[in-house]
Amino acid sequence: MQKKSGLRGVHAGWYAGVAVLVVGLVAAVLYGSGAYDSWRDGRSLDEACDGTLAQGGLASALGSSDLRAEQGDGGALAECTVKTSPGTGRAVQITLRWSTTAAPAGTLARYDSGYDGVRAQAAPLGNGWPGVVRHDGTWQIMVALDCLNQKDKALVAYGDLYGAADGTALTGLGRVTTETARAAAGKYGCRARAGKPLTQVSTARLGTPGTAKPAGRAQGSCVALRDTSVTRSGTPEIMEYPADPDAPQTNCYLVTGAKKPGYGLYAYYGAAAKDFESTGYGGPDHDSVLATAPCPRSTHEAVFALYRLHDRDTDSYPVPHYSASFARLALKAFAEHEAEQRGCGAVRIMSRP
Repeated sequence: MQKKSGLRGVHAGWYAGVAVLVVGLVAAVLYGSGAYDSWRDGRSLDEACDGTLAQGGLASALGSSDLRAEQGDGGALAECTVKTSPGTGRAVQITLRWSTTAAPAGTLARYDSGYDGVRAQAAPLGNGWPGVVRHDGTWQIMVALDCLNQKDKALVAYGDLYGAADGTALTGLGRVTTETARAAAGKYGCRARAGKPLTQVSTARLGTPGTAKPAGRAQGSCVALRDTSVTRSGTPEIMEYPADPDAPQTNCYLVTGAKKPGYGLYAYYGAAAKDFESTGYGGPDHDSVLATAPCPRSTHEAVFALYRLHDRDTDSYPVPHYSASFARLALKAFAEHEAEQRGCGAVRIMSRP
């Protein structure tokens, strides 16, 4: 009996040793084949941005399907950065916040340059999304989903794309940003009206001479200026984006005969209006005029602004003499048209704070 018991002990030890060896071999194979890295990277994507990161457009945005995610530092509602494992030089950063908290400093800087040529421009995202596309060295897509069950609150999502980008990459960024915003709104109890899935996001921007056209042909964001005395102000042409009643920012540029933007007109709504206001309405007075109007989608008033623009290339003002009377006339026409399209109340020209 003692002998059998000893044999059983030997067998048990042998089996245990074999099991450890097998586990070790399997682990080595998985590690050596990259399967472990793939599992780890996949898990990092699933957990990114508090589990709300939409992965559908990541490969298009980054030009690779070999991706890994890193969590942010905790300063936002959620934040994560996705990079390519081999490294293509691109990265996507997603930041989520409530409109009741401060916007990231880098984003606020985009509201502080309305006087600086066309630098503050934002193109409507389209497809029913309350969002815009911006470019100032890097591409950013911003979406602000108003919470229908919380009157003065919106879930704001930013998608920043670092590295070289084309239309495919920007469309991928748009899909990631919008679908992450949709998922986050559901997760955090913000009942919102989102848009349709994005299929294309354009890299087109205003500012070059080829984007100007006669004011009489305005039909998008500058249509309200089509019948005003813009020609007598030294700005017979315009640069505009398509009209979009869902975009949180609208802009229109009045252009000189030399194809230089001379005046910039901007409209900000909801979270964008609050962020613009937090910068001191775009910073110091740069020959500008402001207006506000109450709008039904937010308890925060919409803000409208007109700036005489500075041209960096020549370090001068394309419109050499600022006309305060024309500025008020142009802003009033622009703001009243915008307010009518959005169902807002009466426009009030305001004094700068």
